[in-house]
Amino acid sequence: MRILGIETSCDETAAAVVRDGREILSNVVVSQENLHAVYGGVVPEIACRAHIESLLPVLDRALQDAWIALCEVDAFAVTCTPGLIGALLLGVAAAKSLAFAADKPLVGINHLQAHVYAAYLGPGAEPPRPHVSLVVSGGHTNLYLTRGPEDQELLGGTLDDAVGEAFDTVASLLGLGYPGGPRIEAAARGGNPKALRFPRTTFGPGCFDFSFSGIKTAVLYHCRGQNASLKTPARPIPDLPDVAASFQAAVVDVLAAKTLEAARAHGARAIVAGGGVACNTLLRERLAADGAAAGLPVFLPPRALCTDNAAMVAGLGYLAYRSGRLADLTLDAVPTP
Repeated sequence: MRILGIETSCDETAAAVVRDGREILSNVVVSQENLHAVYGGVVPEIACRAHIESLLPVLDRALQDAWIALCEVDAFAVTCTPGLIGALLLGVAAAKSLAFAADKPLVGINHLQAHVYAAYLGPGAEPPRPHVSLVVSGGHTNLYLTRGPEDQELLGGTLDDAVGEAFDTVASLLGLGYPGGPRIEAAARGGNPKALRFPRTTFGPGCFDFSFSGIKTAVLYHCRGQNASLKTPARPIPDLPDVAASFQAAVVDVLAAKTLEAARAHGARAIVAGGGVACNTLLRERLAADGAAAGLPVFLPPRALCTDNAAMVAGLGYLAYRSGRLADLTLDAVPTP
């Protein structure tokens, strides 16, 4: 079965064709990074306009790369939650239109579940279940106990800022630009991760929630002075590489420690990570090392499948179709599940 997936939950316009839930026939992503960089973050109105311009060419390219015609698609899958409401609506409207025109089934997909499913794509072995899944991105920081691709129990989430947003804010404080994740990682390569002891908020054993507001404030005070605000004028940061490395180390410490603790507490057989922040090299190395030490296999999708993409949507759409979880033309976008 060939499923065409559509992903427009934020600022990537993506379409993909996946066969039998595993084999990626095409995966086309158009990024809006340059459009939003000047604003230091995603502007929803700009994202929607860019989706309108890009979506049809992206769909055409996905079909061409897969060497199939629209009539040969067996079903359509689209991200319908969570995300920016305007961006989601555009993808959902496109998917409903295609399903109606082609007289083919339609399924709605949860974006966060799709990030976990990215670890199932490709020819390798599937993660053994149950496993603990860490989803880390610009909008989410969640830990799940995954009993199946569509059976996920939320163990904990962020109580304030998502980890990707923390990277963006700190990158802005350091004058590194947007997006913050890769900029922080690049700056940290020349720094000492032990130079500064930034806070690591854990809430104690057995709690799998996250908080990153404290470390953002600590970086702000270090760079601009005690009790400074974001409006306080910037000043030179002579130890910028050390700040970047120390911030990154603190964040990775918390993410990795809570993931491993959750795996042990819930008898997980593996660890999975997904989302844009799962591209971070230090996080990938730390999870792999901690998992190996604990005797737990760690499944990290290729970086291209960690960031927003439609292959993960199409892959999960295959399972939704097989299980009979179909949508009709009343399918709507839901910004928060």
